[in-house]
Amino acid sequence: MHTPRITKPEETLMRVSKNNVMLRRSVAAVMMTLPAMYAHPVLAQTADGEKAEGAIDRVIVTARKRAELIQDVPGAVTALSGAQLEKQALPDITALTDIVPNTTLKASRGTNTTLTAFIRGIGQQDPVAGFEQGVGIYLDDIYLARPQGALTDIYDLERIEVLRGPQGTLYGRNTIGGAVKYVTRKLSPNPSFEIKGALGNYKQHDLVLKGSTPINDMLRVGATIGTFNRDGFGKNVVNGRENYNKDVNAARVSAELVPSTDLFIRLAADYTKDDSQPKQGYRLLNAPPPGNEPPLDGAYDTRANLYKVNGHDQQVTTKGASLTIDYNITPDTMFKSVTAHRSSKSYAPIDFDSLNAALWEAPAIYSDKQDSQEFQLTYTGSKWQGVAGLFYMKTNAFNEFDVLYGAGAGFSLLTRDDIDSKTWAVYADASYNVTDAFNVSVGGRWTDDEREAAIYKRTYLGLAGSPNLGNPAAVGLAPNTDLGKDDLHRKDKKFTPKLGFGWKLSPEHNLYGGYQSGFKGGMFDPRMDLAATGGPNTPASLEKRKGVNPEEVDSLELGLKSSLNGGRLQTNAAVFYTDYKNVQIPGSIPTFNAQGQVNGFAGTLTNAGKAKIKGVELEAIARVTDQLSLNGMVSYIDAKYKEWMVASGANLINVAGSAEFQNTPKKSANLGATYEWPVSLFGRGGSMSFNPSLSYKDKVYQAEIVRLTGIASMDALVPQNQMLAQGGFTLWDAGLVWTSSDRRLQIGLHGRNLTDKRYKVAGYAFGGFFSTVTTYYGDPRTYKLTASYKF
Repeated sequence: MHTPRITKPEETLMRVSKNNVMLRRSVAAVMMTLPAMYAHPVLAQTADGEKAEGAIDRVIVTARKRAELIQDVPGAVTALSGAQLEKQALPDITALTDIVPNTTLKASRGTNTTLTAFIRGIGQQDPVAGFEQGVGIYLDDIYLARPQGALTDIYDLERIEVLRGPQGTLYGRNTIGGAVKYVTRKLSPNPSFEIKGALGNYKQHDLVLKGSTPINDMLRVGATIGTFNRDGFGKNVVNGRENYNKDVNAARVSAELVPSTDLFIRLAADYTKDDSQPKQGYRLLNAPPPGNEPPLDGAYDTRANLYKVNGHDQQVTTKGASLTIDYNITPDTMFKSVTAHRSSKSYAPIDFDSLNAALWEAPAIYSDKQDSQEFQLTYTGSKWQGVAGLFYMKTNAFNEFDVLYGAGAGFSLLTRDDIDSKTWAVYADASYNVTDAFNVSVGGRWTDDEREAAIYKRTYLGLAGSPNLGNPAAVGLAPNTDLGKDDLHRKDKKFTPKLGFGWKLSPEHNLYGGYQSGFKGGMFDPRMDLAATGGPNTPASLEKRKGVNPEEVDSLELGLKSSLNGGRLQTNAAVFYTDYKNVQIPGSIPTFNAQGQVNGFAGTLTNAGKAKIKGVELEAIARVTDQLSLNGMVSYIDAKYKEWMVASGANLINVAGSAEFQNTPKKSANLGATYEWPVSLFGRGGSMSFNPSLSYKDKVYQAEIVRLTGIASMDALVPQNQMLAQGGFTLWDAGLVWTSSDRRLQIGLHGRNLTDKRYKVAGYAFGGFFSTVTTYYGDPRTYKLTASYKF
């Protein structure tokens, strides 16, 4: 921000000490994750305002829409600075999955830039239009309504904040699992320029240029451009194309106007283009006759034949523009307005079968656009602190895709979705210091979600595709589904409260607890097939047309934050319990014609009525000596479905005992170290830093049904879903980084997955009639040399 109390941590710390805010509100909700895990262990402030030599640094964040110490924020938050992200050479935010408790961040199956995020068991894997995310992704307070393009390289960030648990009283868009927030850099008041590059194995070559300059005393302009390139980890053994390669270009420009110390205006725009080859999965099953090809030797190799959509190569473009206005009404009161527009378009040739034949594949086009407006009012007084906001967002998500199924003469099944959403909300969150050692917090949110959809589904003869995707001569059968926005319309409303307390047991120990509820609106199955349920007006079809119920979450959390040995040792411990209702679970099943032959597939979006999630999170960091620091994380989560009723003939069967939460390992851990010593290079003084780390993940499932249910259609899924499960595994990373004393020059050598472990991160399970189970693996061993210079 432009005011000293926001942009300068040391002044914020002075203000916190002066007002005794640390003593009055440090407990209401604590930062369970130690951002200092990846920060330099420099001087920290003691309760009396003095510097404690050797103590671990404290970090300033804006998780509550105001600048404050991260340990004062009411919720479990991780914050990593841009400098530390660059020093660790993390390629993108998926690397945070190794160090953030109970968090999974990964590239969605078959993509480079679509993000799949799960926090404490809650998320959304399928990026089809109409499916809402369980974890919100934000760019400078702007909610990204769709996950396409949300996974970008780290190239122009001040920090990343990850919040765990429901978010509704602090953020414009409500999310029930948590939030990932990109915070971009503000422009320097002085002319600046930086060049950054990387060279690595698989012919990696990245380059980032960024600079800014003041036009006059009030106006600054800046820009950043980056190109990120790499050959594939594998090959297409049929046509020689790269697989798992990277070809991404990105740019960001901004102009900042500062007419006075109380007013800040920023106009920003960004653009990302991903021209990578389609990421094709590894086939786990033998090909069906007549080919009968066995699985390939290389985990990153493929035989896939689908590389275009309607003549267009794979491509994902994402762009956006925003206007932010900050105005300090008084020293304690700030008004903020965030206006934004974003859009993206994806050409996605998805080859489910990974074979050189059209057995089972889906050329798809996705597009979306969104407009949002948020107003915030923030107050930071000696007794009261809080934020109130008003939020509105209008979105459109559109996709059309053919499913090509090559049994017999073959079929092309077109699905087209056009889904509009409108949401508005009013929210507030406030804390009150009852005494210097005890505080309470209260918050609430009213959400109004409205959604309407047009869904069209039709089967065409042959494998050349539908008229929508390049085959105007296609011969179509009667539509399976043909519903307009007058047919599919729903509105969901909900008030979600929040309560919390904080108690400073001693200057070194903060105890906190709280309750928070979350809500995600109902939605329609974008792949619904009404022909499979007897036509549009049968009782089963009418039930599908209603959509699924909203998800609801009630979460309890209790934690203890401690600072020991003069601030040289910090520990954060927390336990949480979540009551999760009406879990929205998407899926697919084969459909049949009158002769009993498979002629496509249909969506199976359902609600699992009840689930319980409980867990423990423990983090610690210790500055052992002035040169050596250790950090560690251990987390455990027990997530279980309790009620999931599925129809079997005229009966309902509870299949909860046969299900597991996907993308939610029960146990995860991380252990890292930082050792620094003085080293002079190139005639410059500086320091060398060695940063090894080990991370562990327990068994991970990629689909829910993993045990027999007694329902034939679901039991057919069990063997293939078990094939996609990944057993527990450990990864070893390390880096060696030299930084000059003036911090202008930095050179690093970095290695990830140094033991070259093969581990599954995603997959498609279409066994049985479709003879297809494909998986995607995490990156193999990679190493790179990085360098940056600031002018």
